[in-house]
This record gives sequence, C-alpha cells and structure tokens, in this order.
Amino acid sequence: MPRWIEETFHAHWRVRLKADRVLHEVKTPHQHLVIFENETWGRVLMLDGVCQLTTSDEFVYHEMMAHVPLMALAAPVRVLVVGGGDGGVLREVLKHPSVSKATLCEIDRAVIDLSLKHYPEIAAGAFDDPRADVVVADGVAYVANTRERFDAIIVDSSEPIGPSAVLHTRAFFTDCKRALNKAGVLVTQNGLPFLFPEHLRATSEIFASLFRATAPYLCTQPCYFGGPFALNWASDDEALLKMPETMLARRTAKRRISAKYYTASVHRAAFALPHYVSAALARSGQQGSLAKRAGGTATTRKTRRH
Repeated sequence: MPRWIEETFHAHWRVRLKADRVLHEVKTPHQHLVIFENETWGRVLMLDGVCQLTTSDEFVYHEMMAHVPLMALAAPVRVLVVGGGDGGVLREVLKHPSVSKATLCEIDRAVIDLSLKHYPEIAAGAFDDPRADVVVADGVAYVANTRERFDAIIVDSSEPIGPSAVLHTRAFFTDCKRALNKAGVLVTQNGLPFLFPEHLRATSEIFASLFRATAPYLCTQPCYFGGPFALNWASDDEALLKMPETMLARRTAKRRISAKYYTASVHRAAFALPHYVSAALARSGQQGSLAKRAGGTATTRKTRRH
C-alpha cells in the first residue's frame, strides 16, 4: 500500500504527494521534517506539512531569490542568507564573482546535514566554497546583533506560521535594514498571493514604512500549489528597480551566470503584477504608494521555506 503525504498548509483544500520511498522522517527541536522520493518531483522536503522543495524544480525559487537582487547591484560583495539550509540560494549567490563572503544563517543544523546527505546536488558544493560562512543560529538574533553590513540580505524562510513567524515581523525587517549597506537590497519570500494575499500585504506595508523603494515580484514554482509565488523586494536605492533589461543582460553575460529560469527579460517581467495582486495591495492602501515610489508604475516599489 503506497503512502501519500499530505500538504496541510491550506485551510480549505489538501494536496497529496505519493511517497515512493521515505528517506528520512524526524521531529527535530524546531519542526517535523520528512524527505521522500516521488517519481515526478524527485526528492521532496516537507516541513510541518508544507512542501519546501523538490529536486525537480528547486532552481526556480533559488535563482529568483538570488539573481534578482544581485543582478541589480553593480558588484555585490557581502551577502547574508537567512534560512536556506538546503544550500540552493547559497549556490546561486556564489555564482556572482564579485561576492567575497556569503554568510548563511540557518537555525536547524538537521536541515543542512540531511540536505547534504539526501540531495547534495542542490548545494552543489556551495558549503565547501571558501567564500561561504555557515552559521547555525537563530536568524532573528543574528541579524539583531551582527556588526557586519551586507550588500544584500535574502530571507529564505518558511511561511509566517510556527517558528518562522518571527522572520516576517517589523522588528526583524528593521534589523535587516540596519544590517544593510546604504544601497543594499532586502528580499524575502511572500508565499501565494492568490490563496494568502494577507501575507504579501502585511510584508508590503512593513517594507513601505521602512524603505524608499519596494516591490513584490512573482515566479512560477510548480511544487508550490496554488498559483504564482511571490517574493518581495526592498531598498533605499530606487534606481535599482529601474535597471534596464539591456544592462541586466550584459551583467548576466559578463558574470557568466548559468540559469534554468532566470533571464534578464524574466527579471523585468517578474515585477509586472496580475490585477488581483495589485488589488490586494490597493486594499491596504499600498498600491498607490508603490506606484508613486516606482516612478508612476505599479511594478517597481514592493510565504514558504525553511
């Protein structure tokens, strides 16, 4: 009898994935973790009943988390990844030759160890790169106490429930801003706006109160069931959101970035929001602010993972 593992994140519907073979299942001090094989999705990681990644489509999320902020920067040097214990975002960050130090702060060492054991191809050696600085610690405390300043902070967290809720608060994002360089960029995941518009709306409100330029952007992540997946951008440098596609393409070529999803045209298009997303922001009074700060368009101003 095959085992089916159910995603329980959605209140009114369920998605089940067939577990052809369970590789590991454990209750860590922080969360319930299960890794299993599926014929379509490859190897799957679920935390607390929420699909986090699959080896078949992980490149979408990891590339869009890393390359959208870093391509906007002329020469990013220091980058902080909060969460991301699978190493996928770290892998993409380290593709940028100007990066001299990439710090990954992951609260749960078990996520790192199990990722390296069961799907090392996701990190692809990133943890062994001499530029990688891996810190096992509470991301909230790390950001609050660090004296380092980063060109980009990428928050690769889970949804704003359970232990990850603290990574979606005003206090945490305020500390992130303090830890950024003057023209730095903060990016966080913001979940499924069709099912949970309140997640995107709440982060956008906080970002708008802290930064001069914020803007949600979207990607299509097949394993995140429920529509396009949102990420959110914040910076005090408004020009970074207006980067021409030609410039992004030149940087991609010069840095020799290999990607399966990210392109310069996808970068620009990701900030074009469907009306239902814009409407969700408008209901909170944010869309007008976004448009004003973006130079008159609603595409240049501004949840799932461990």
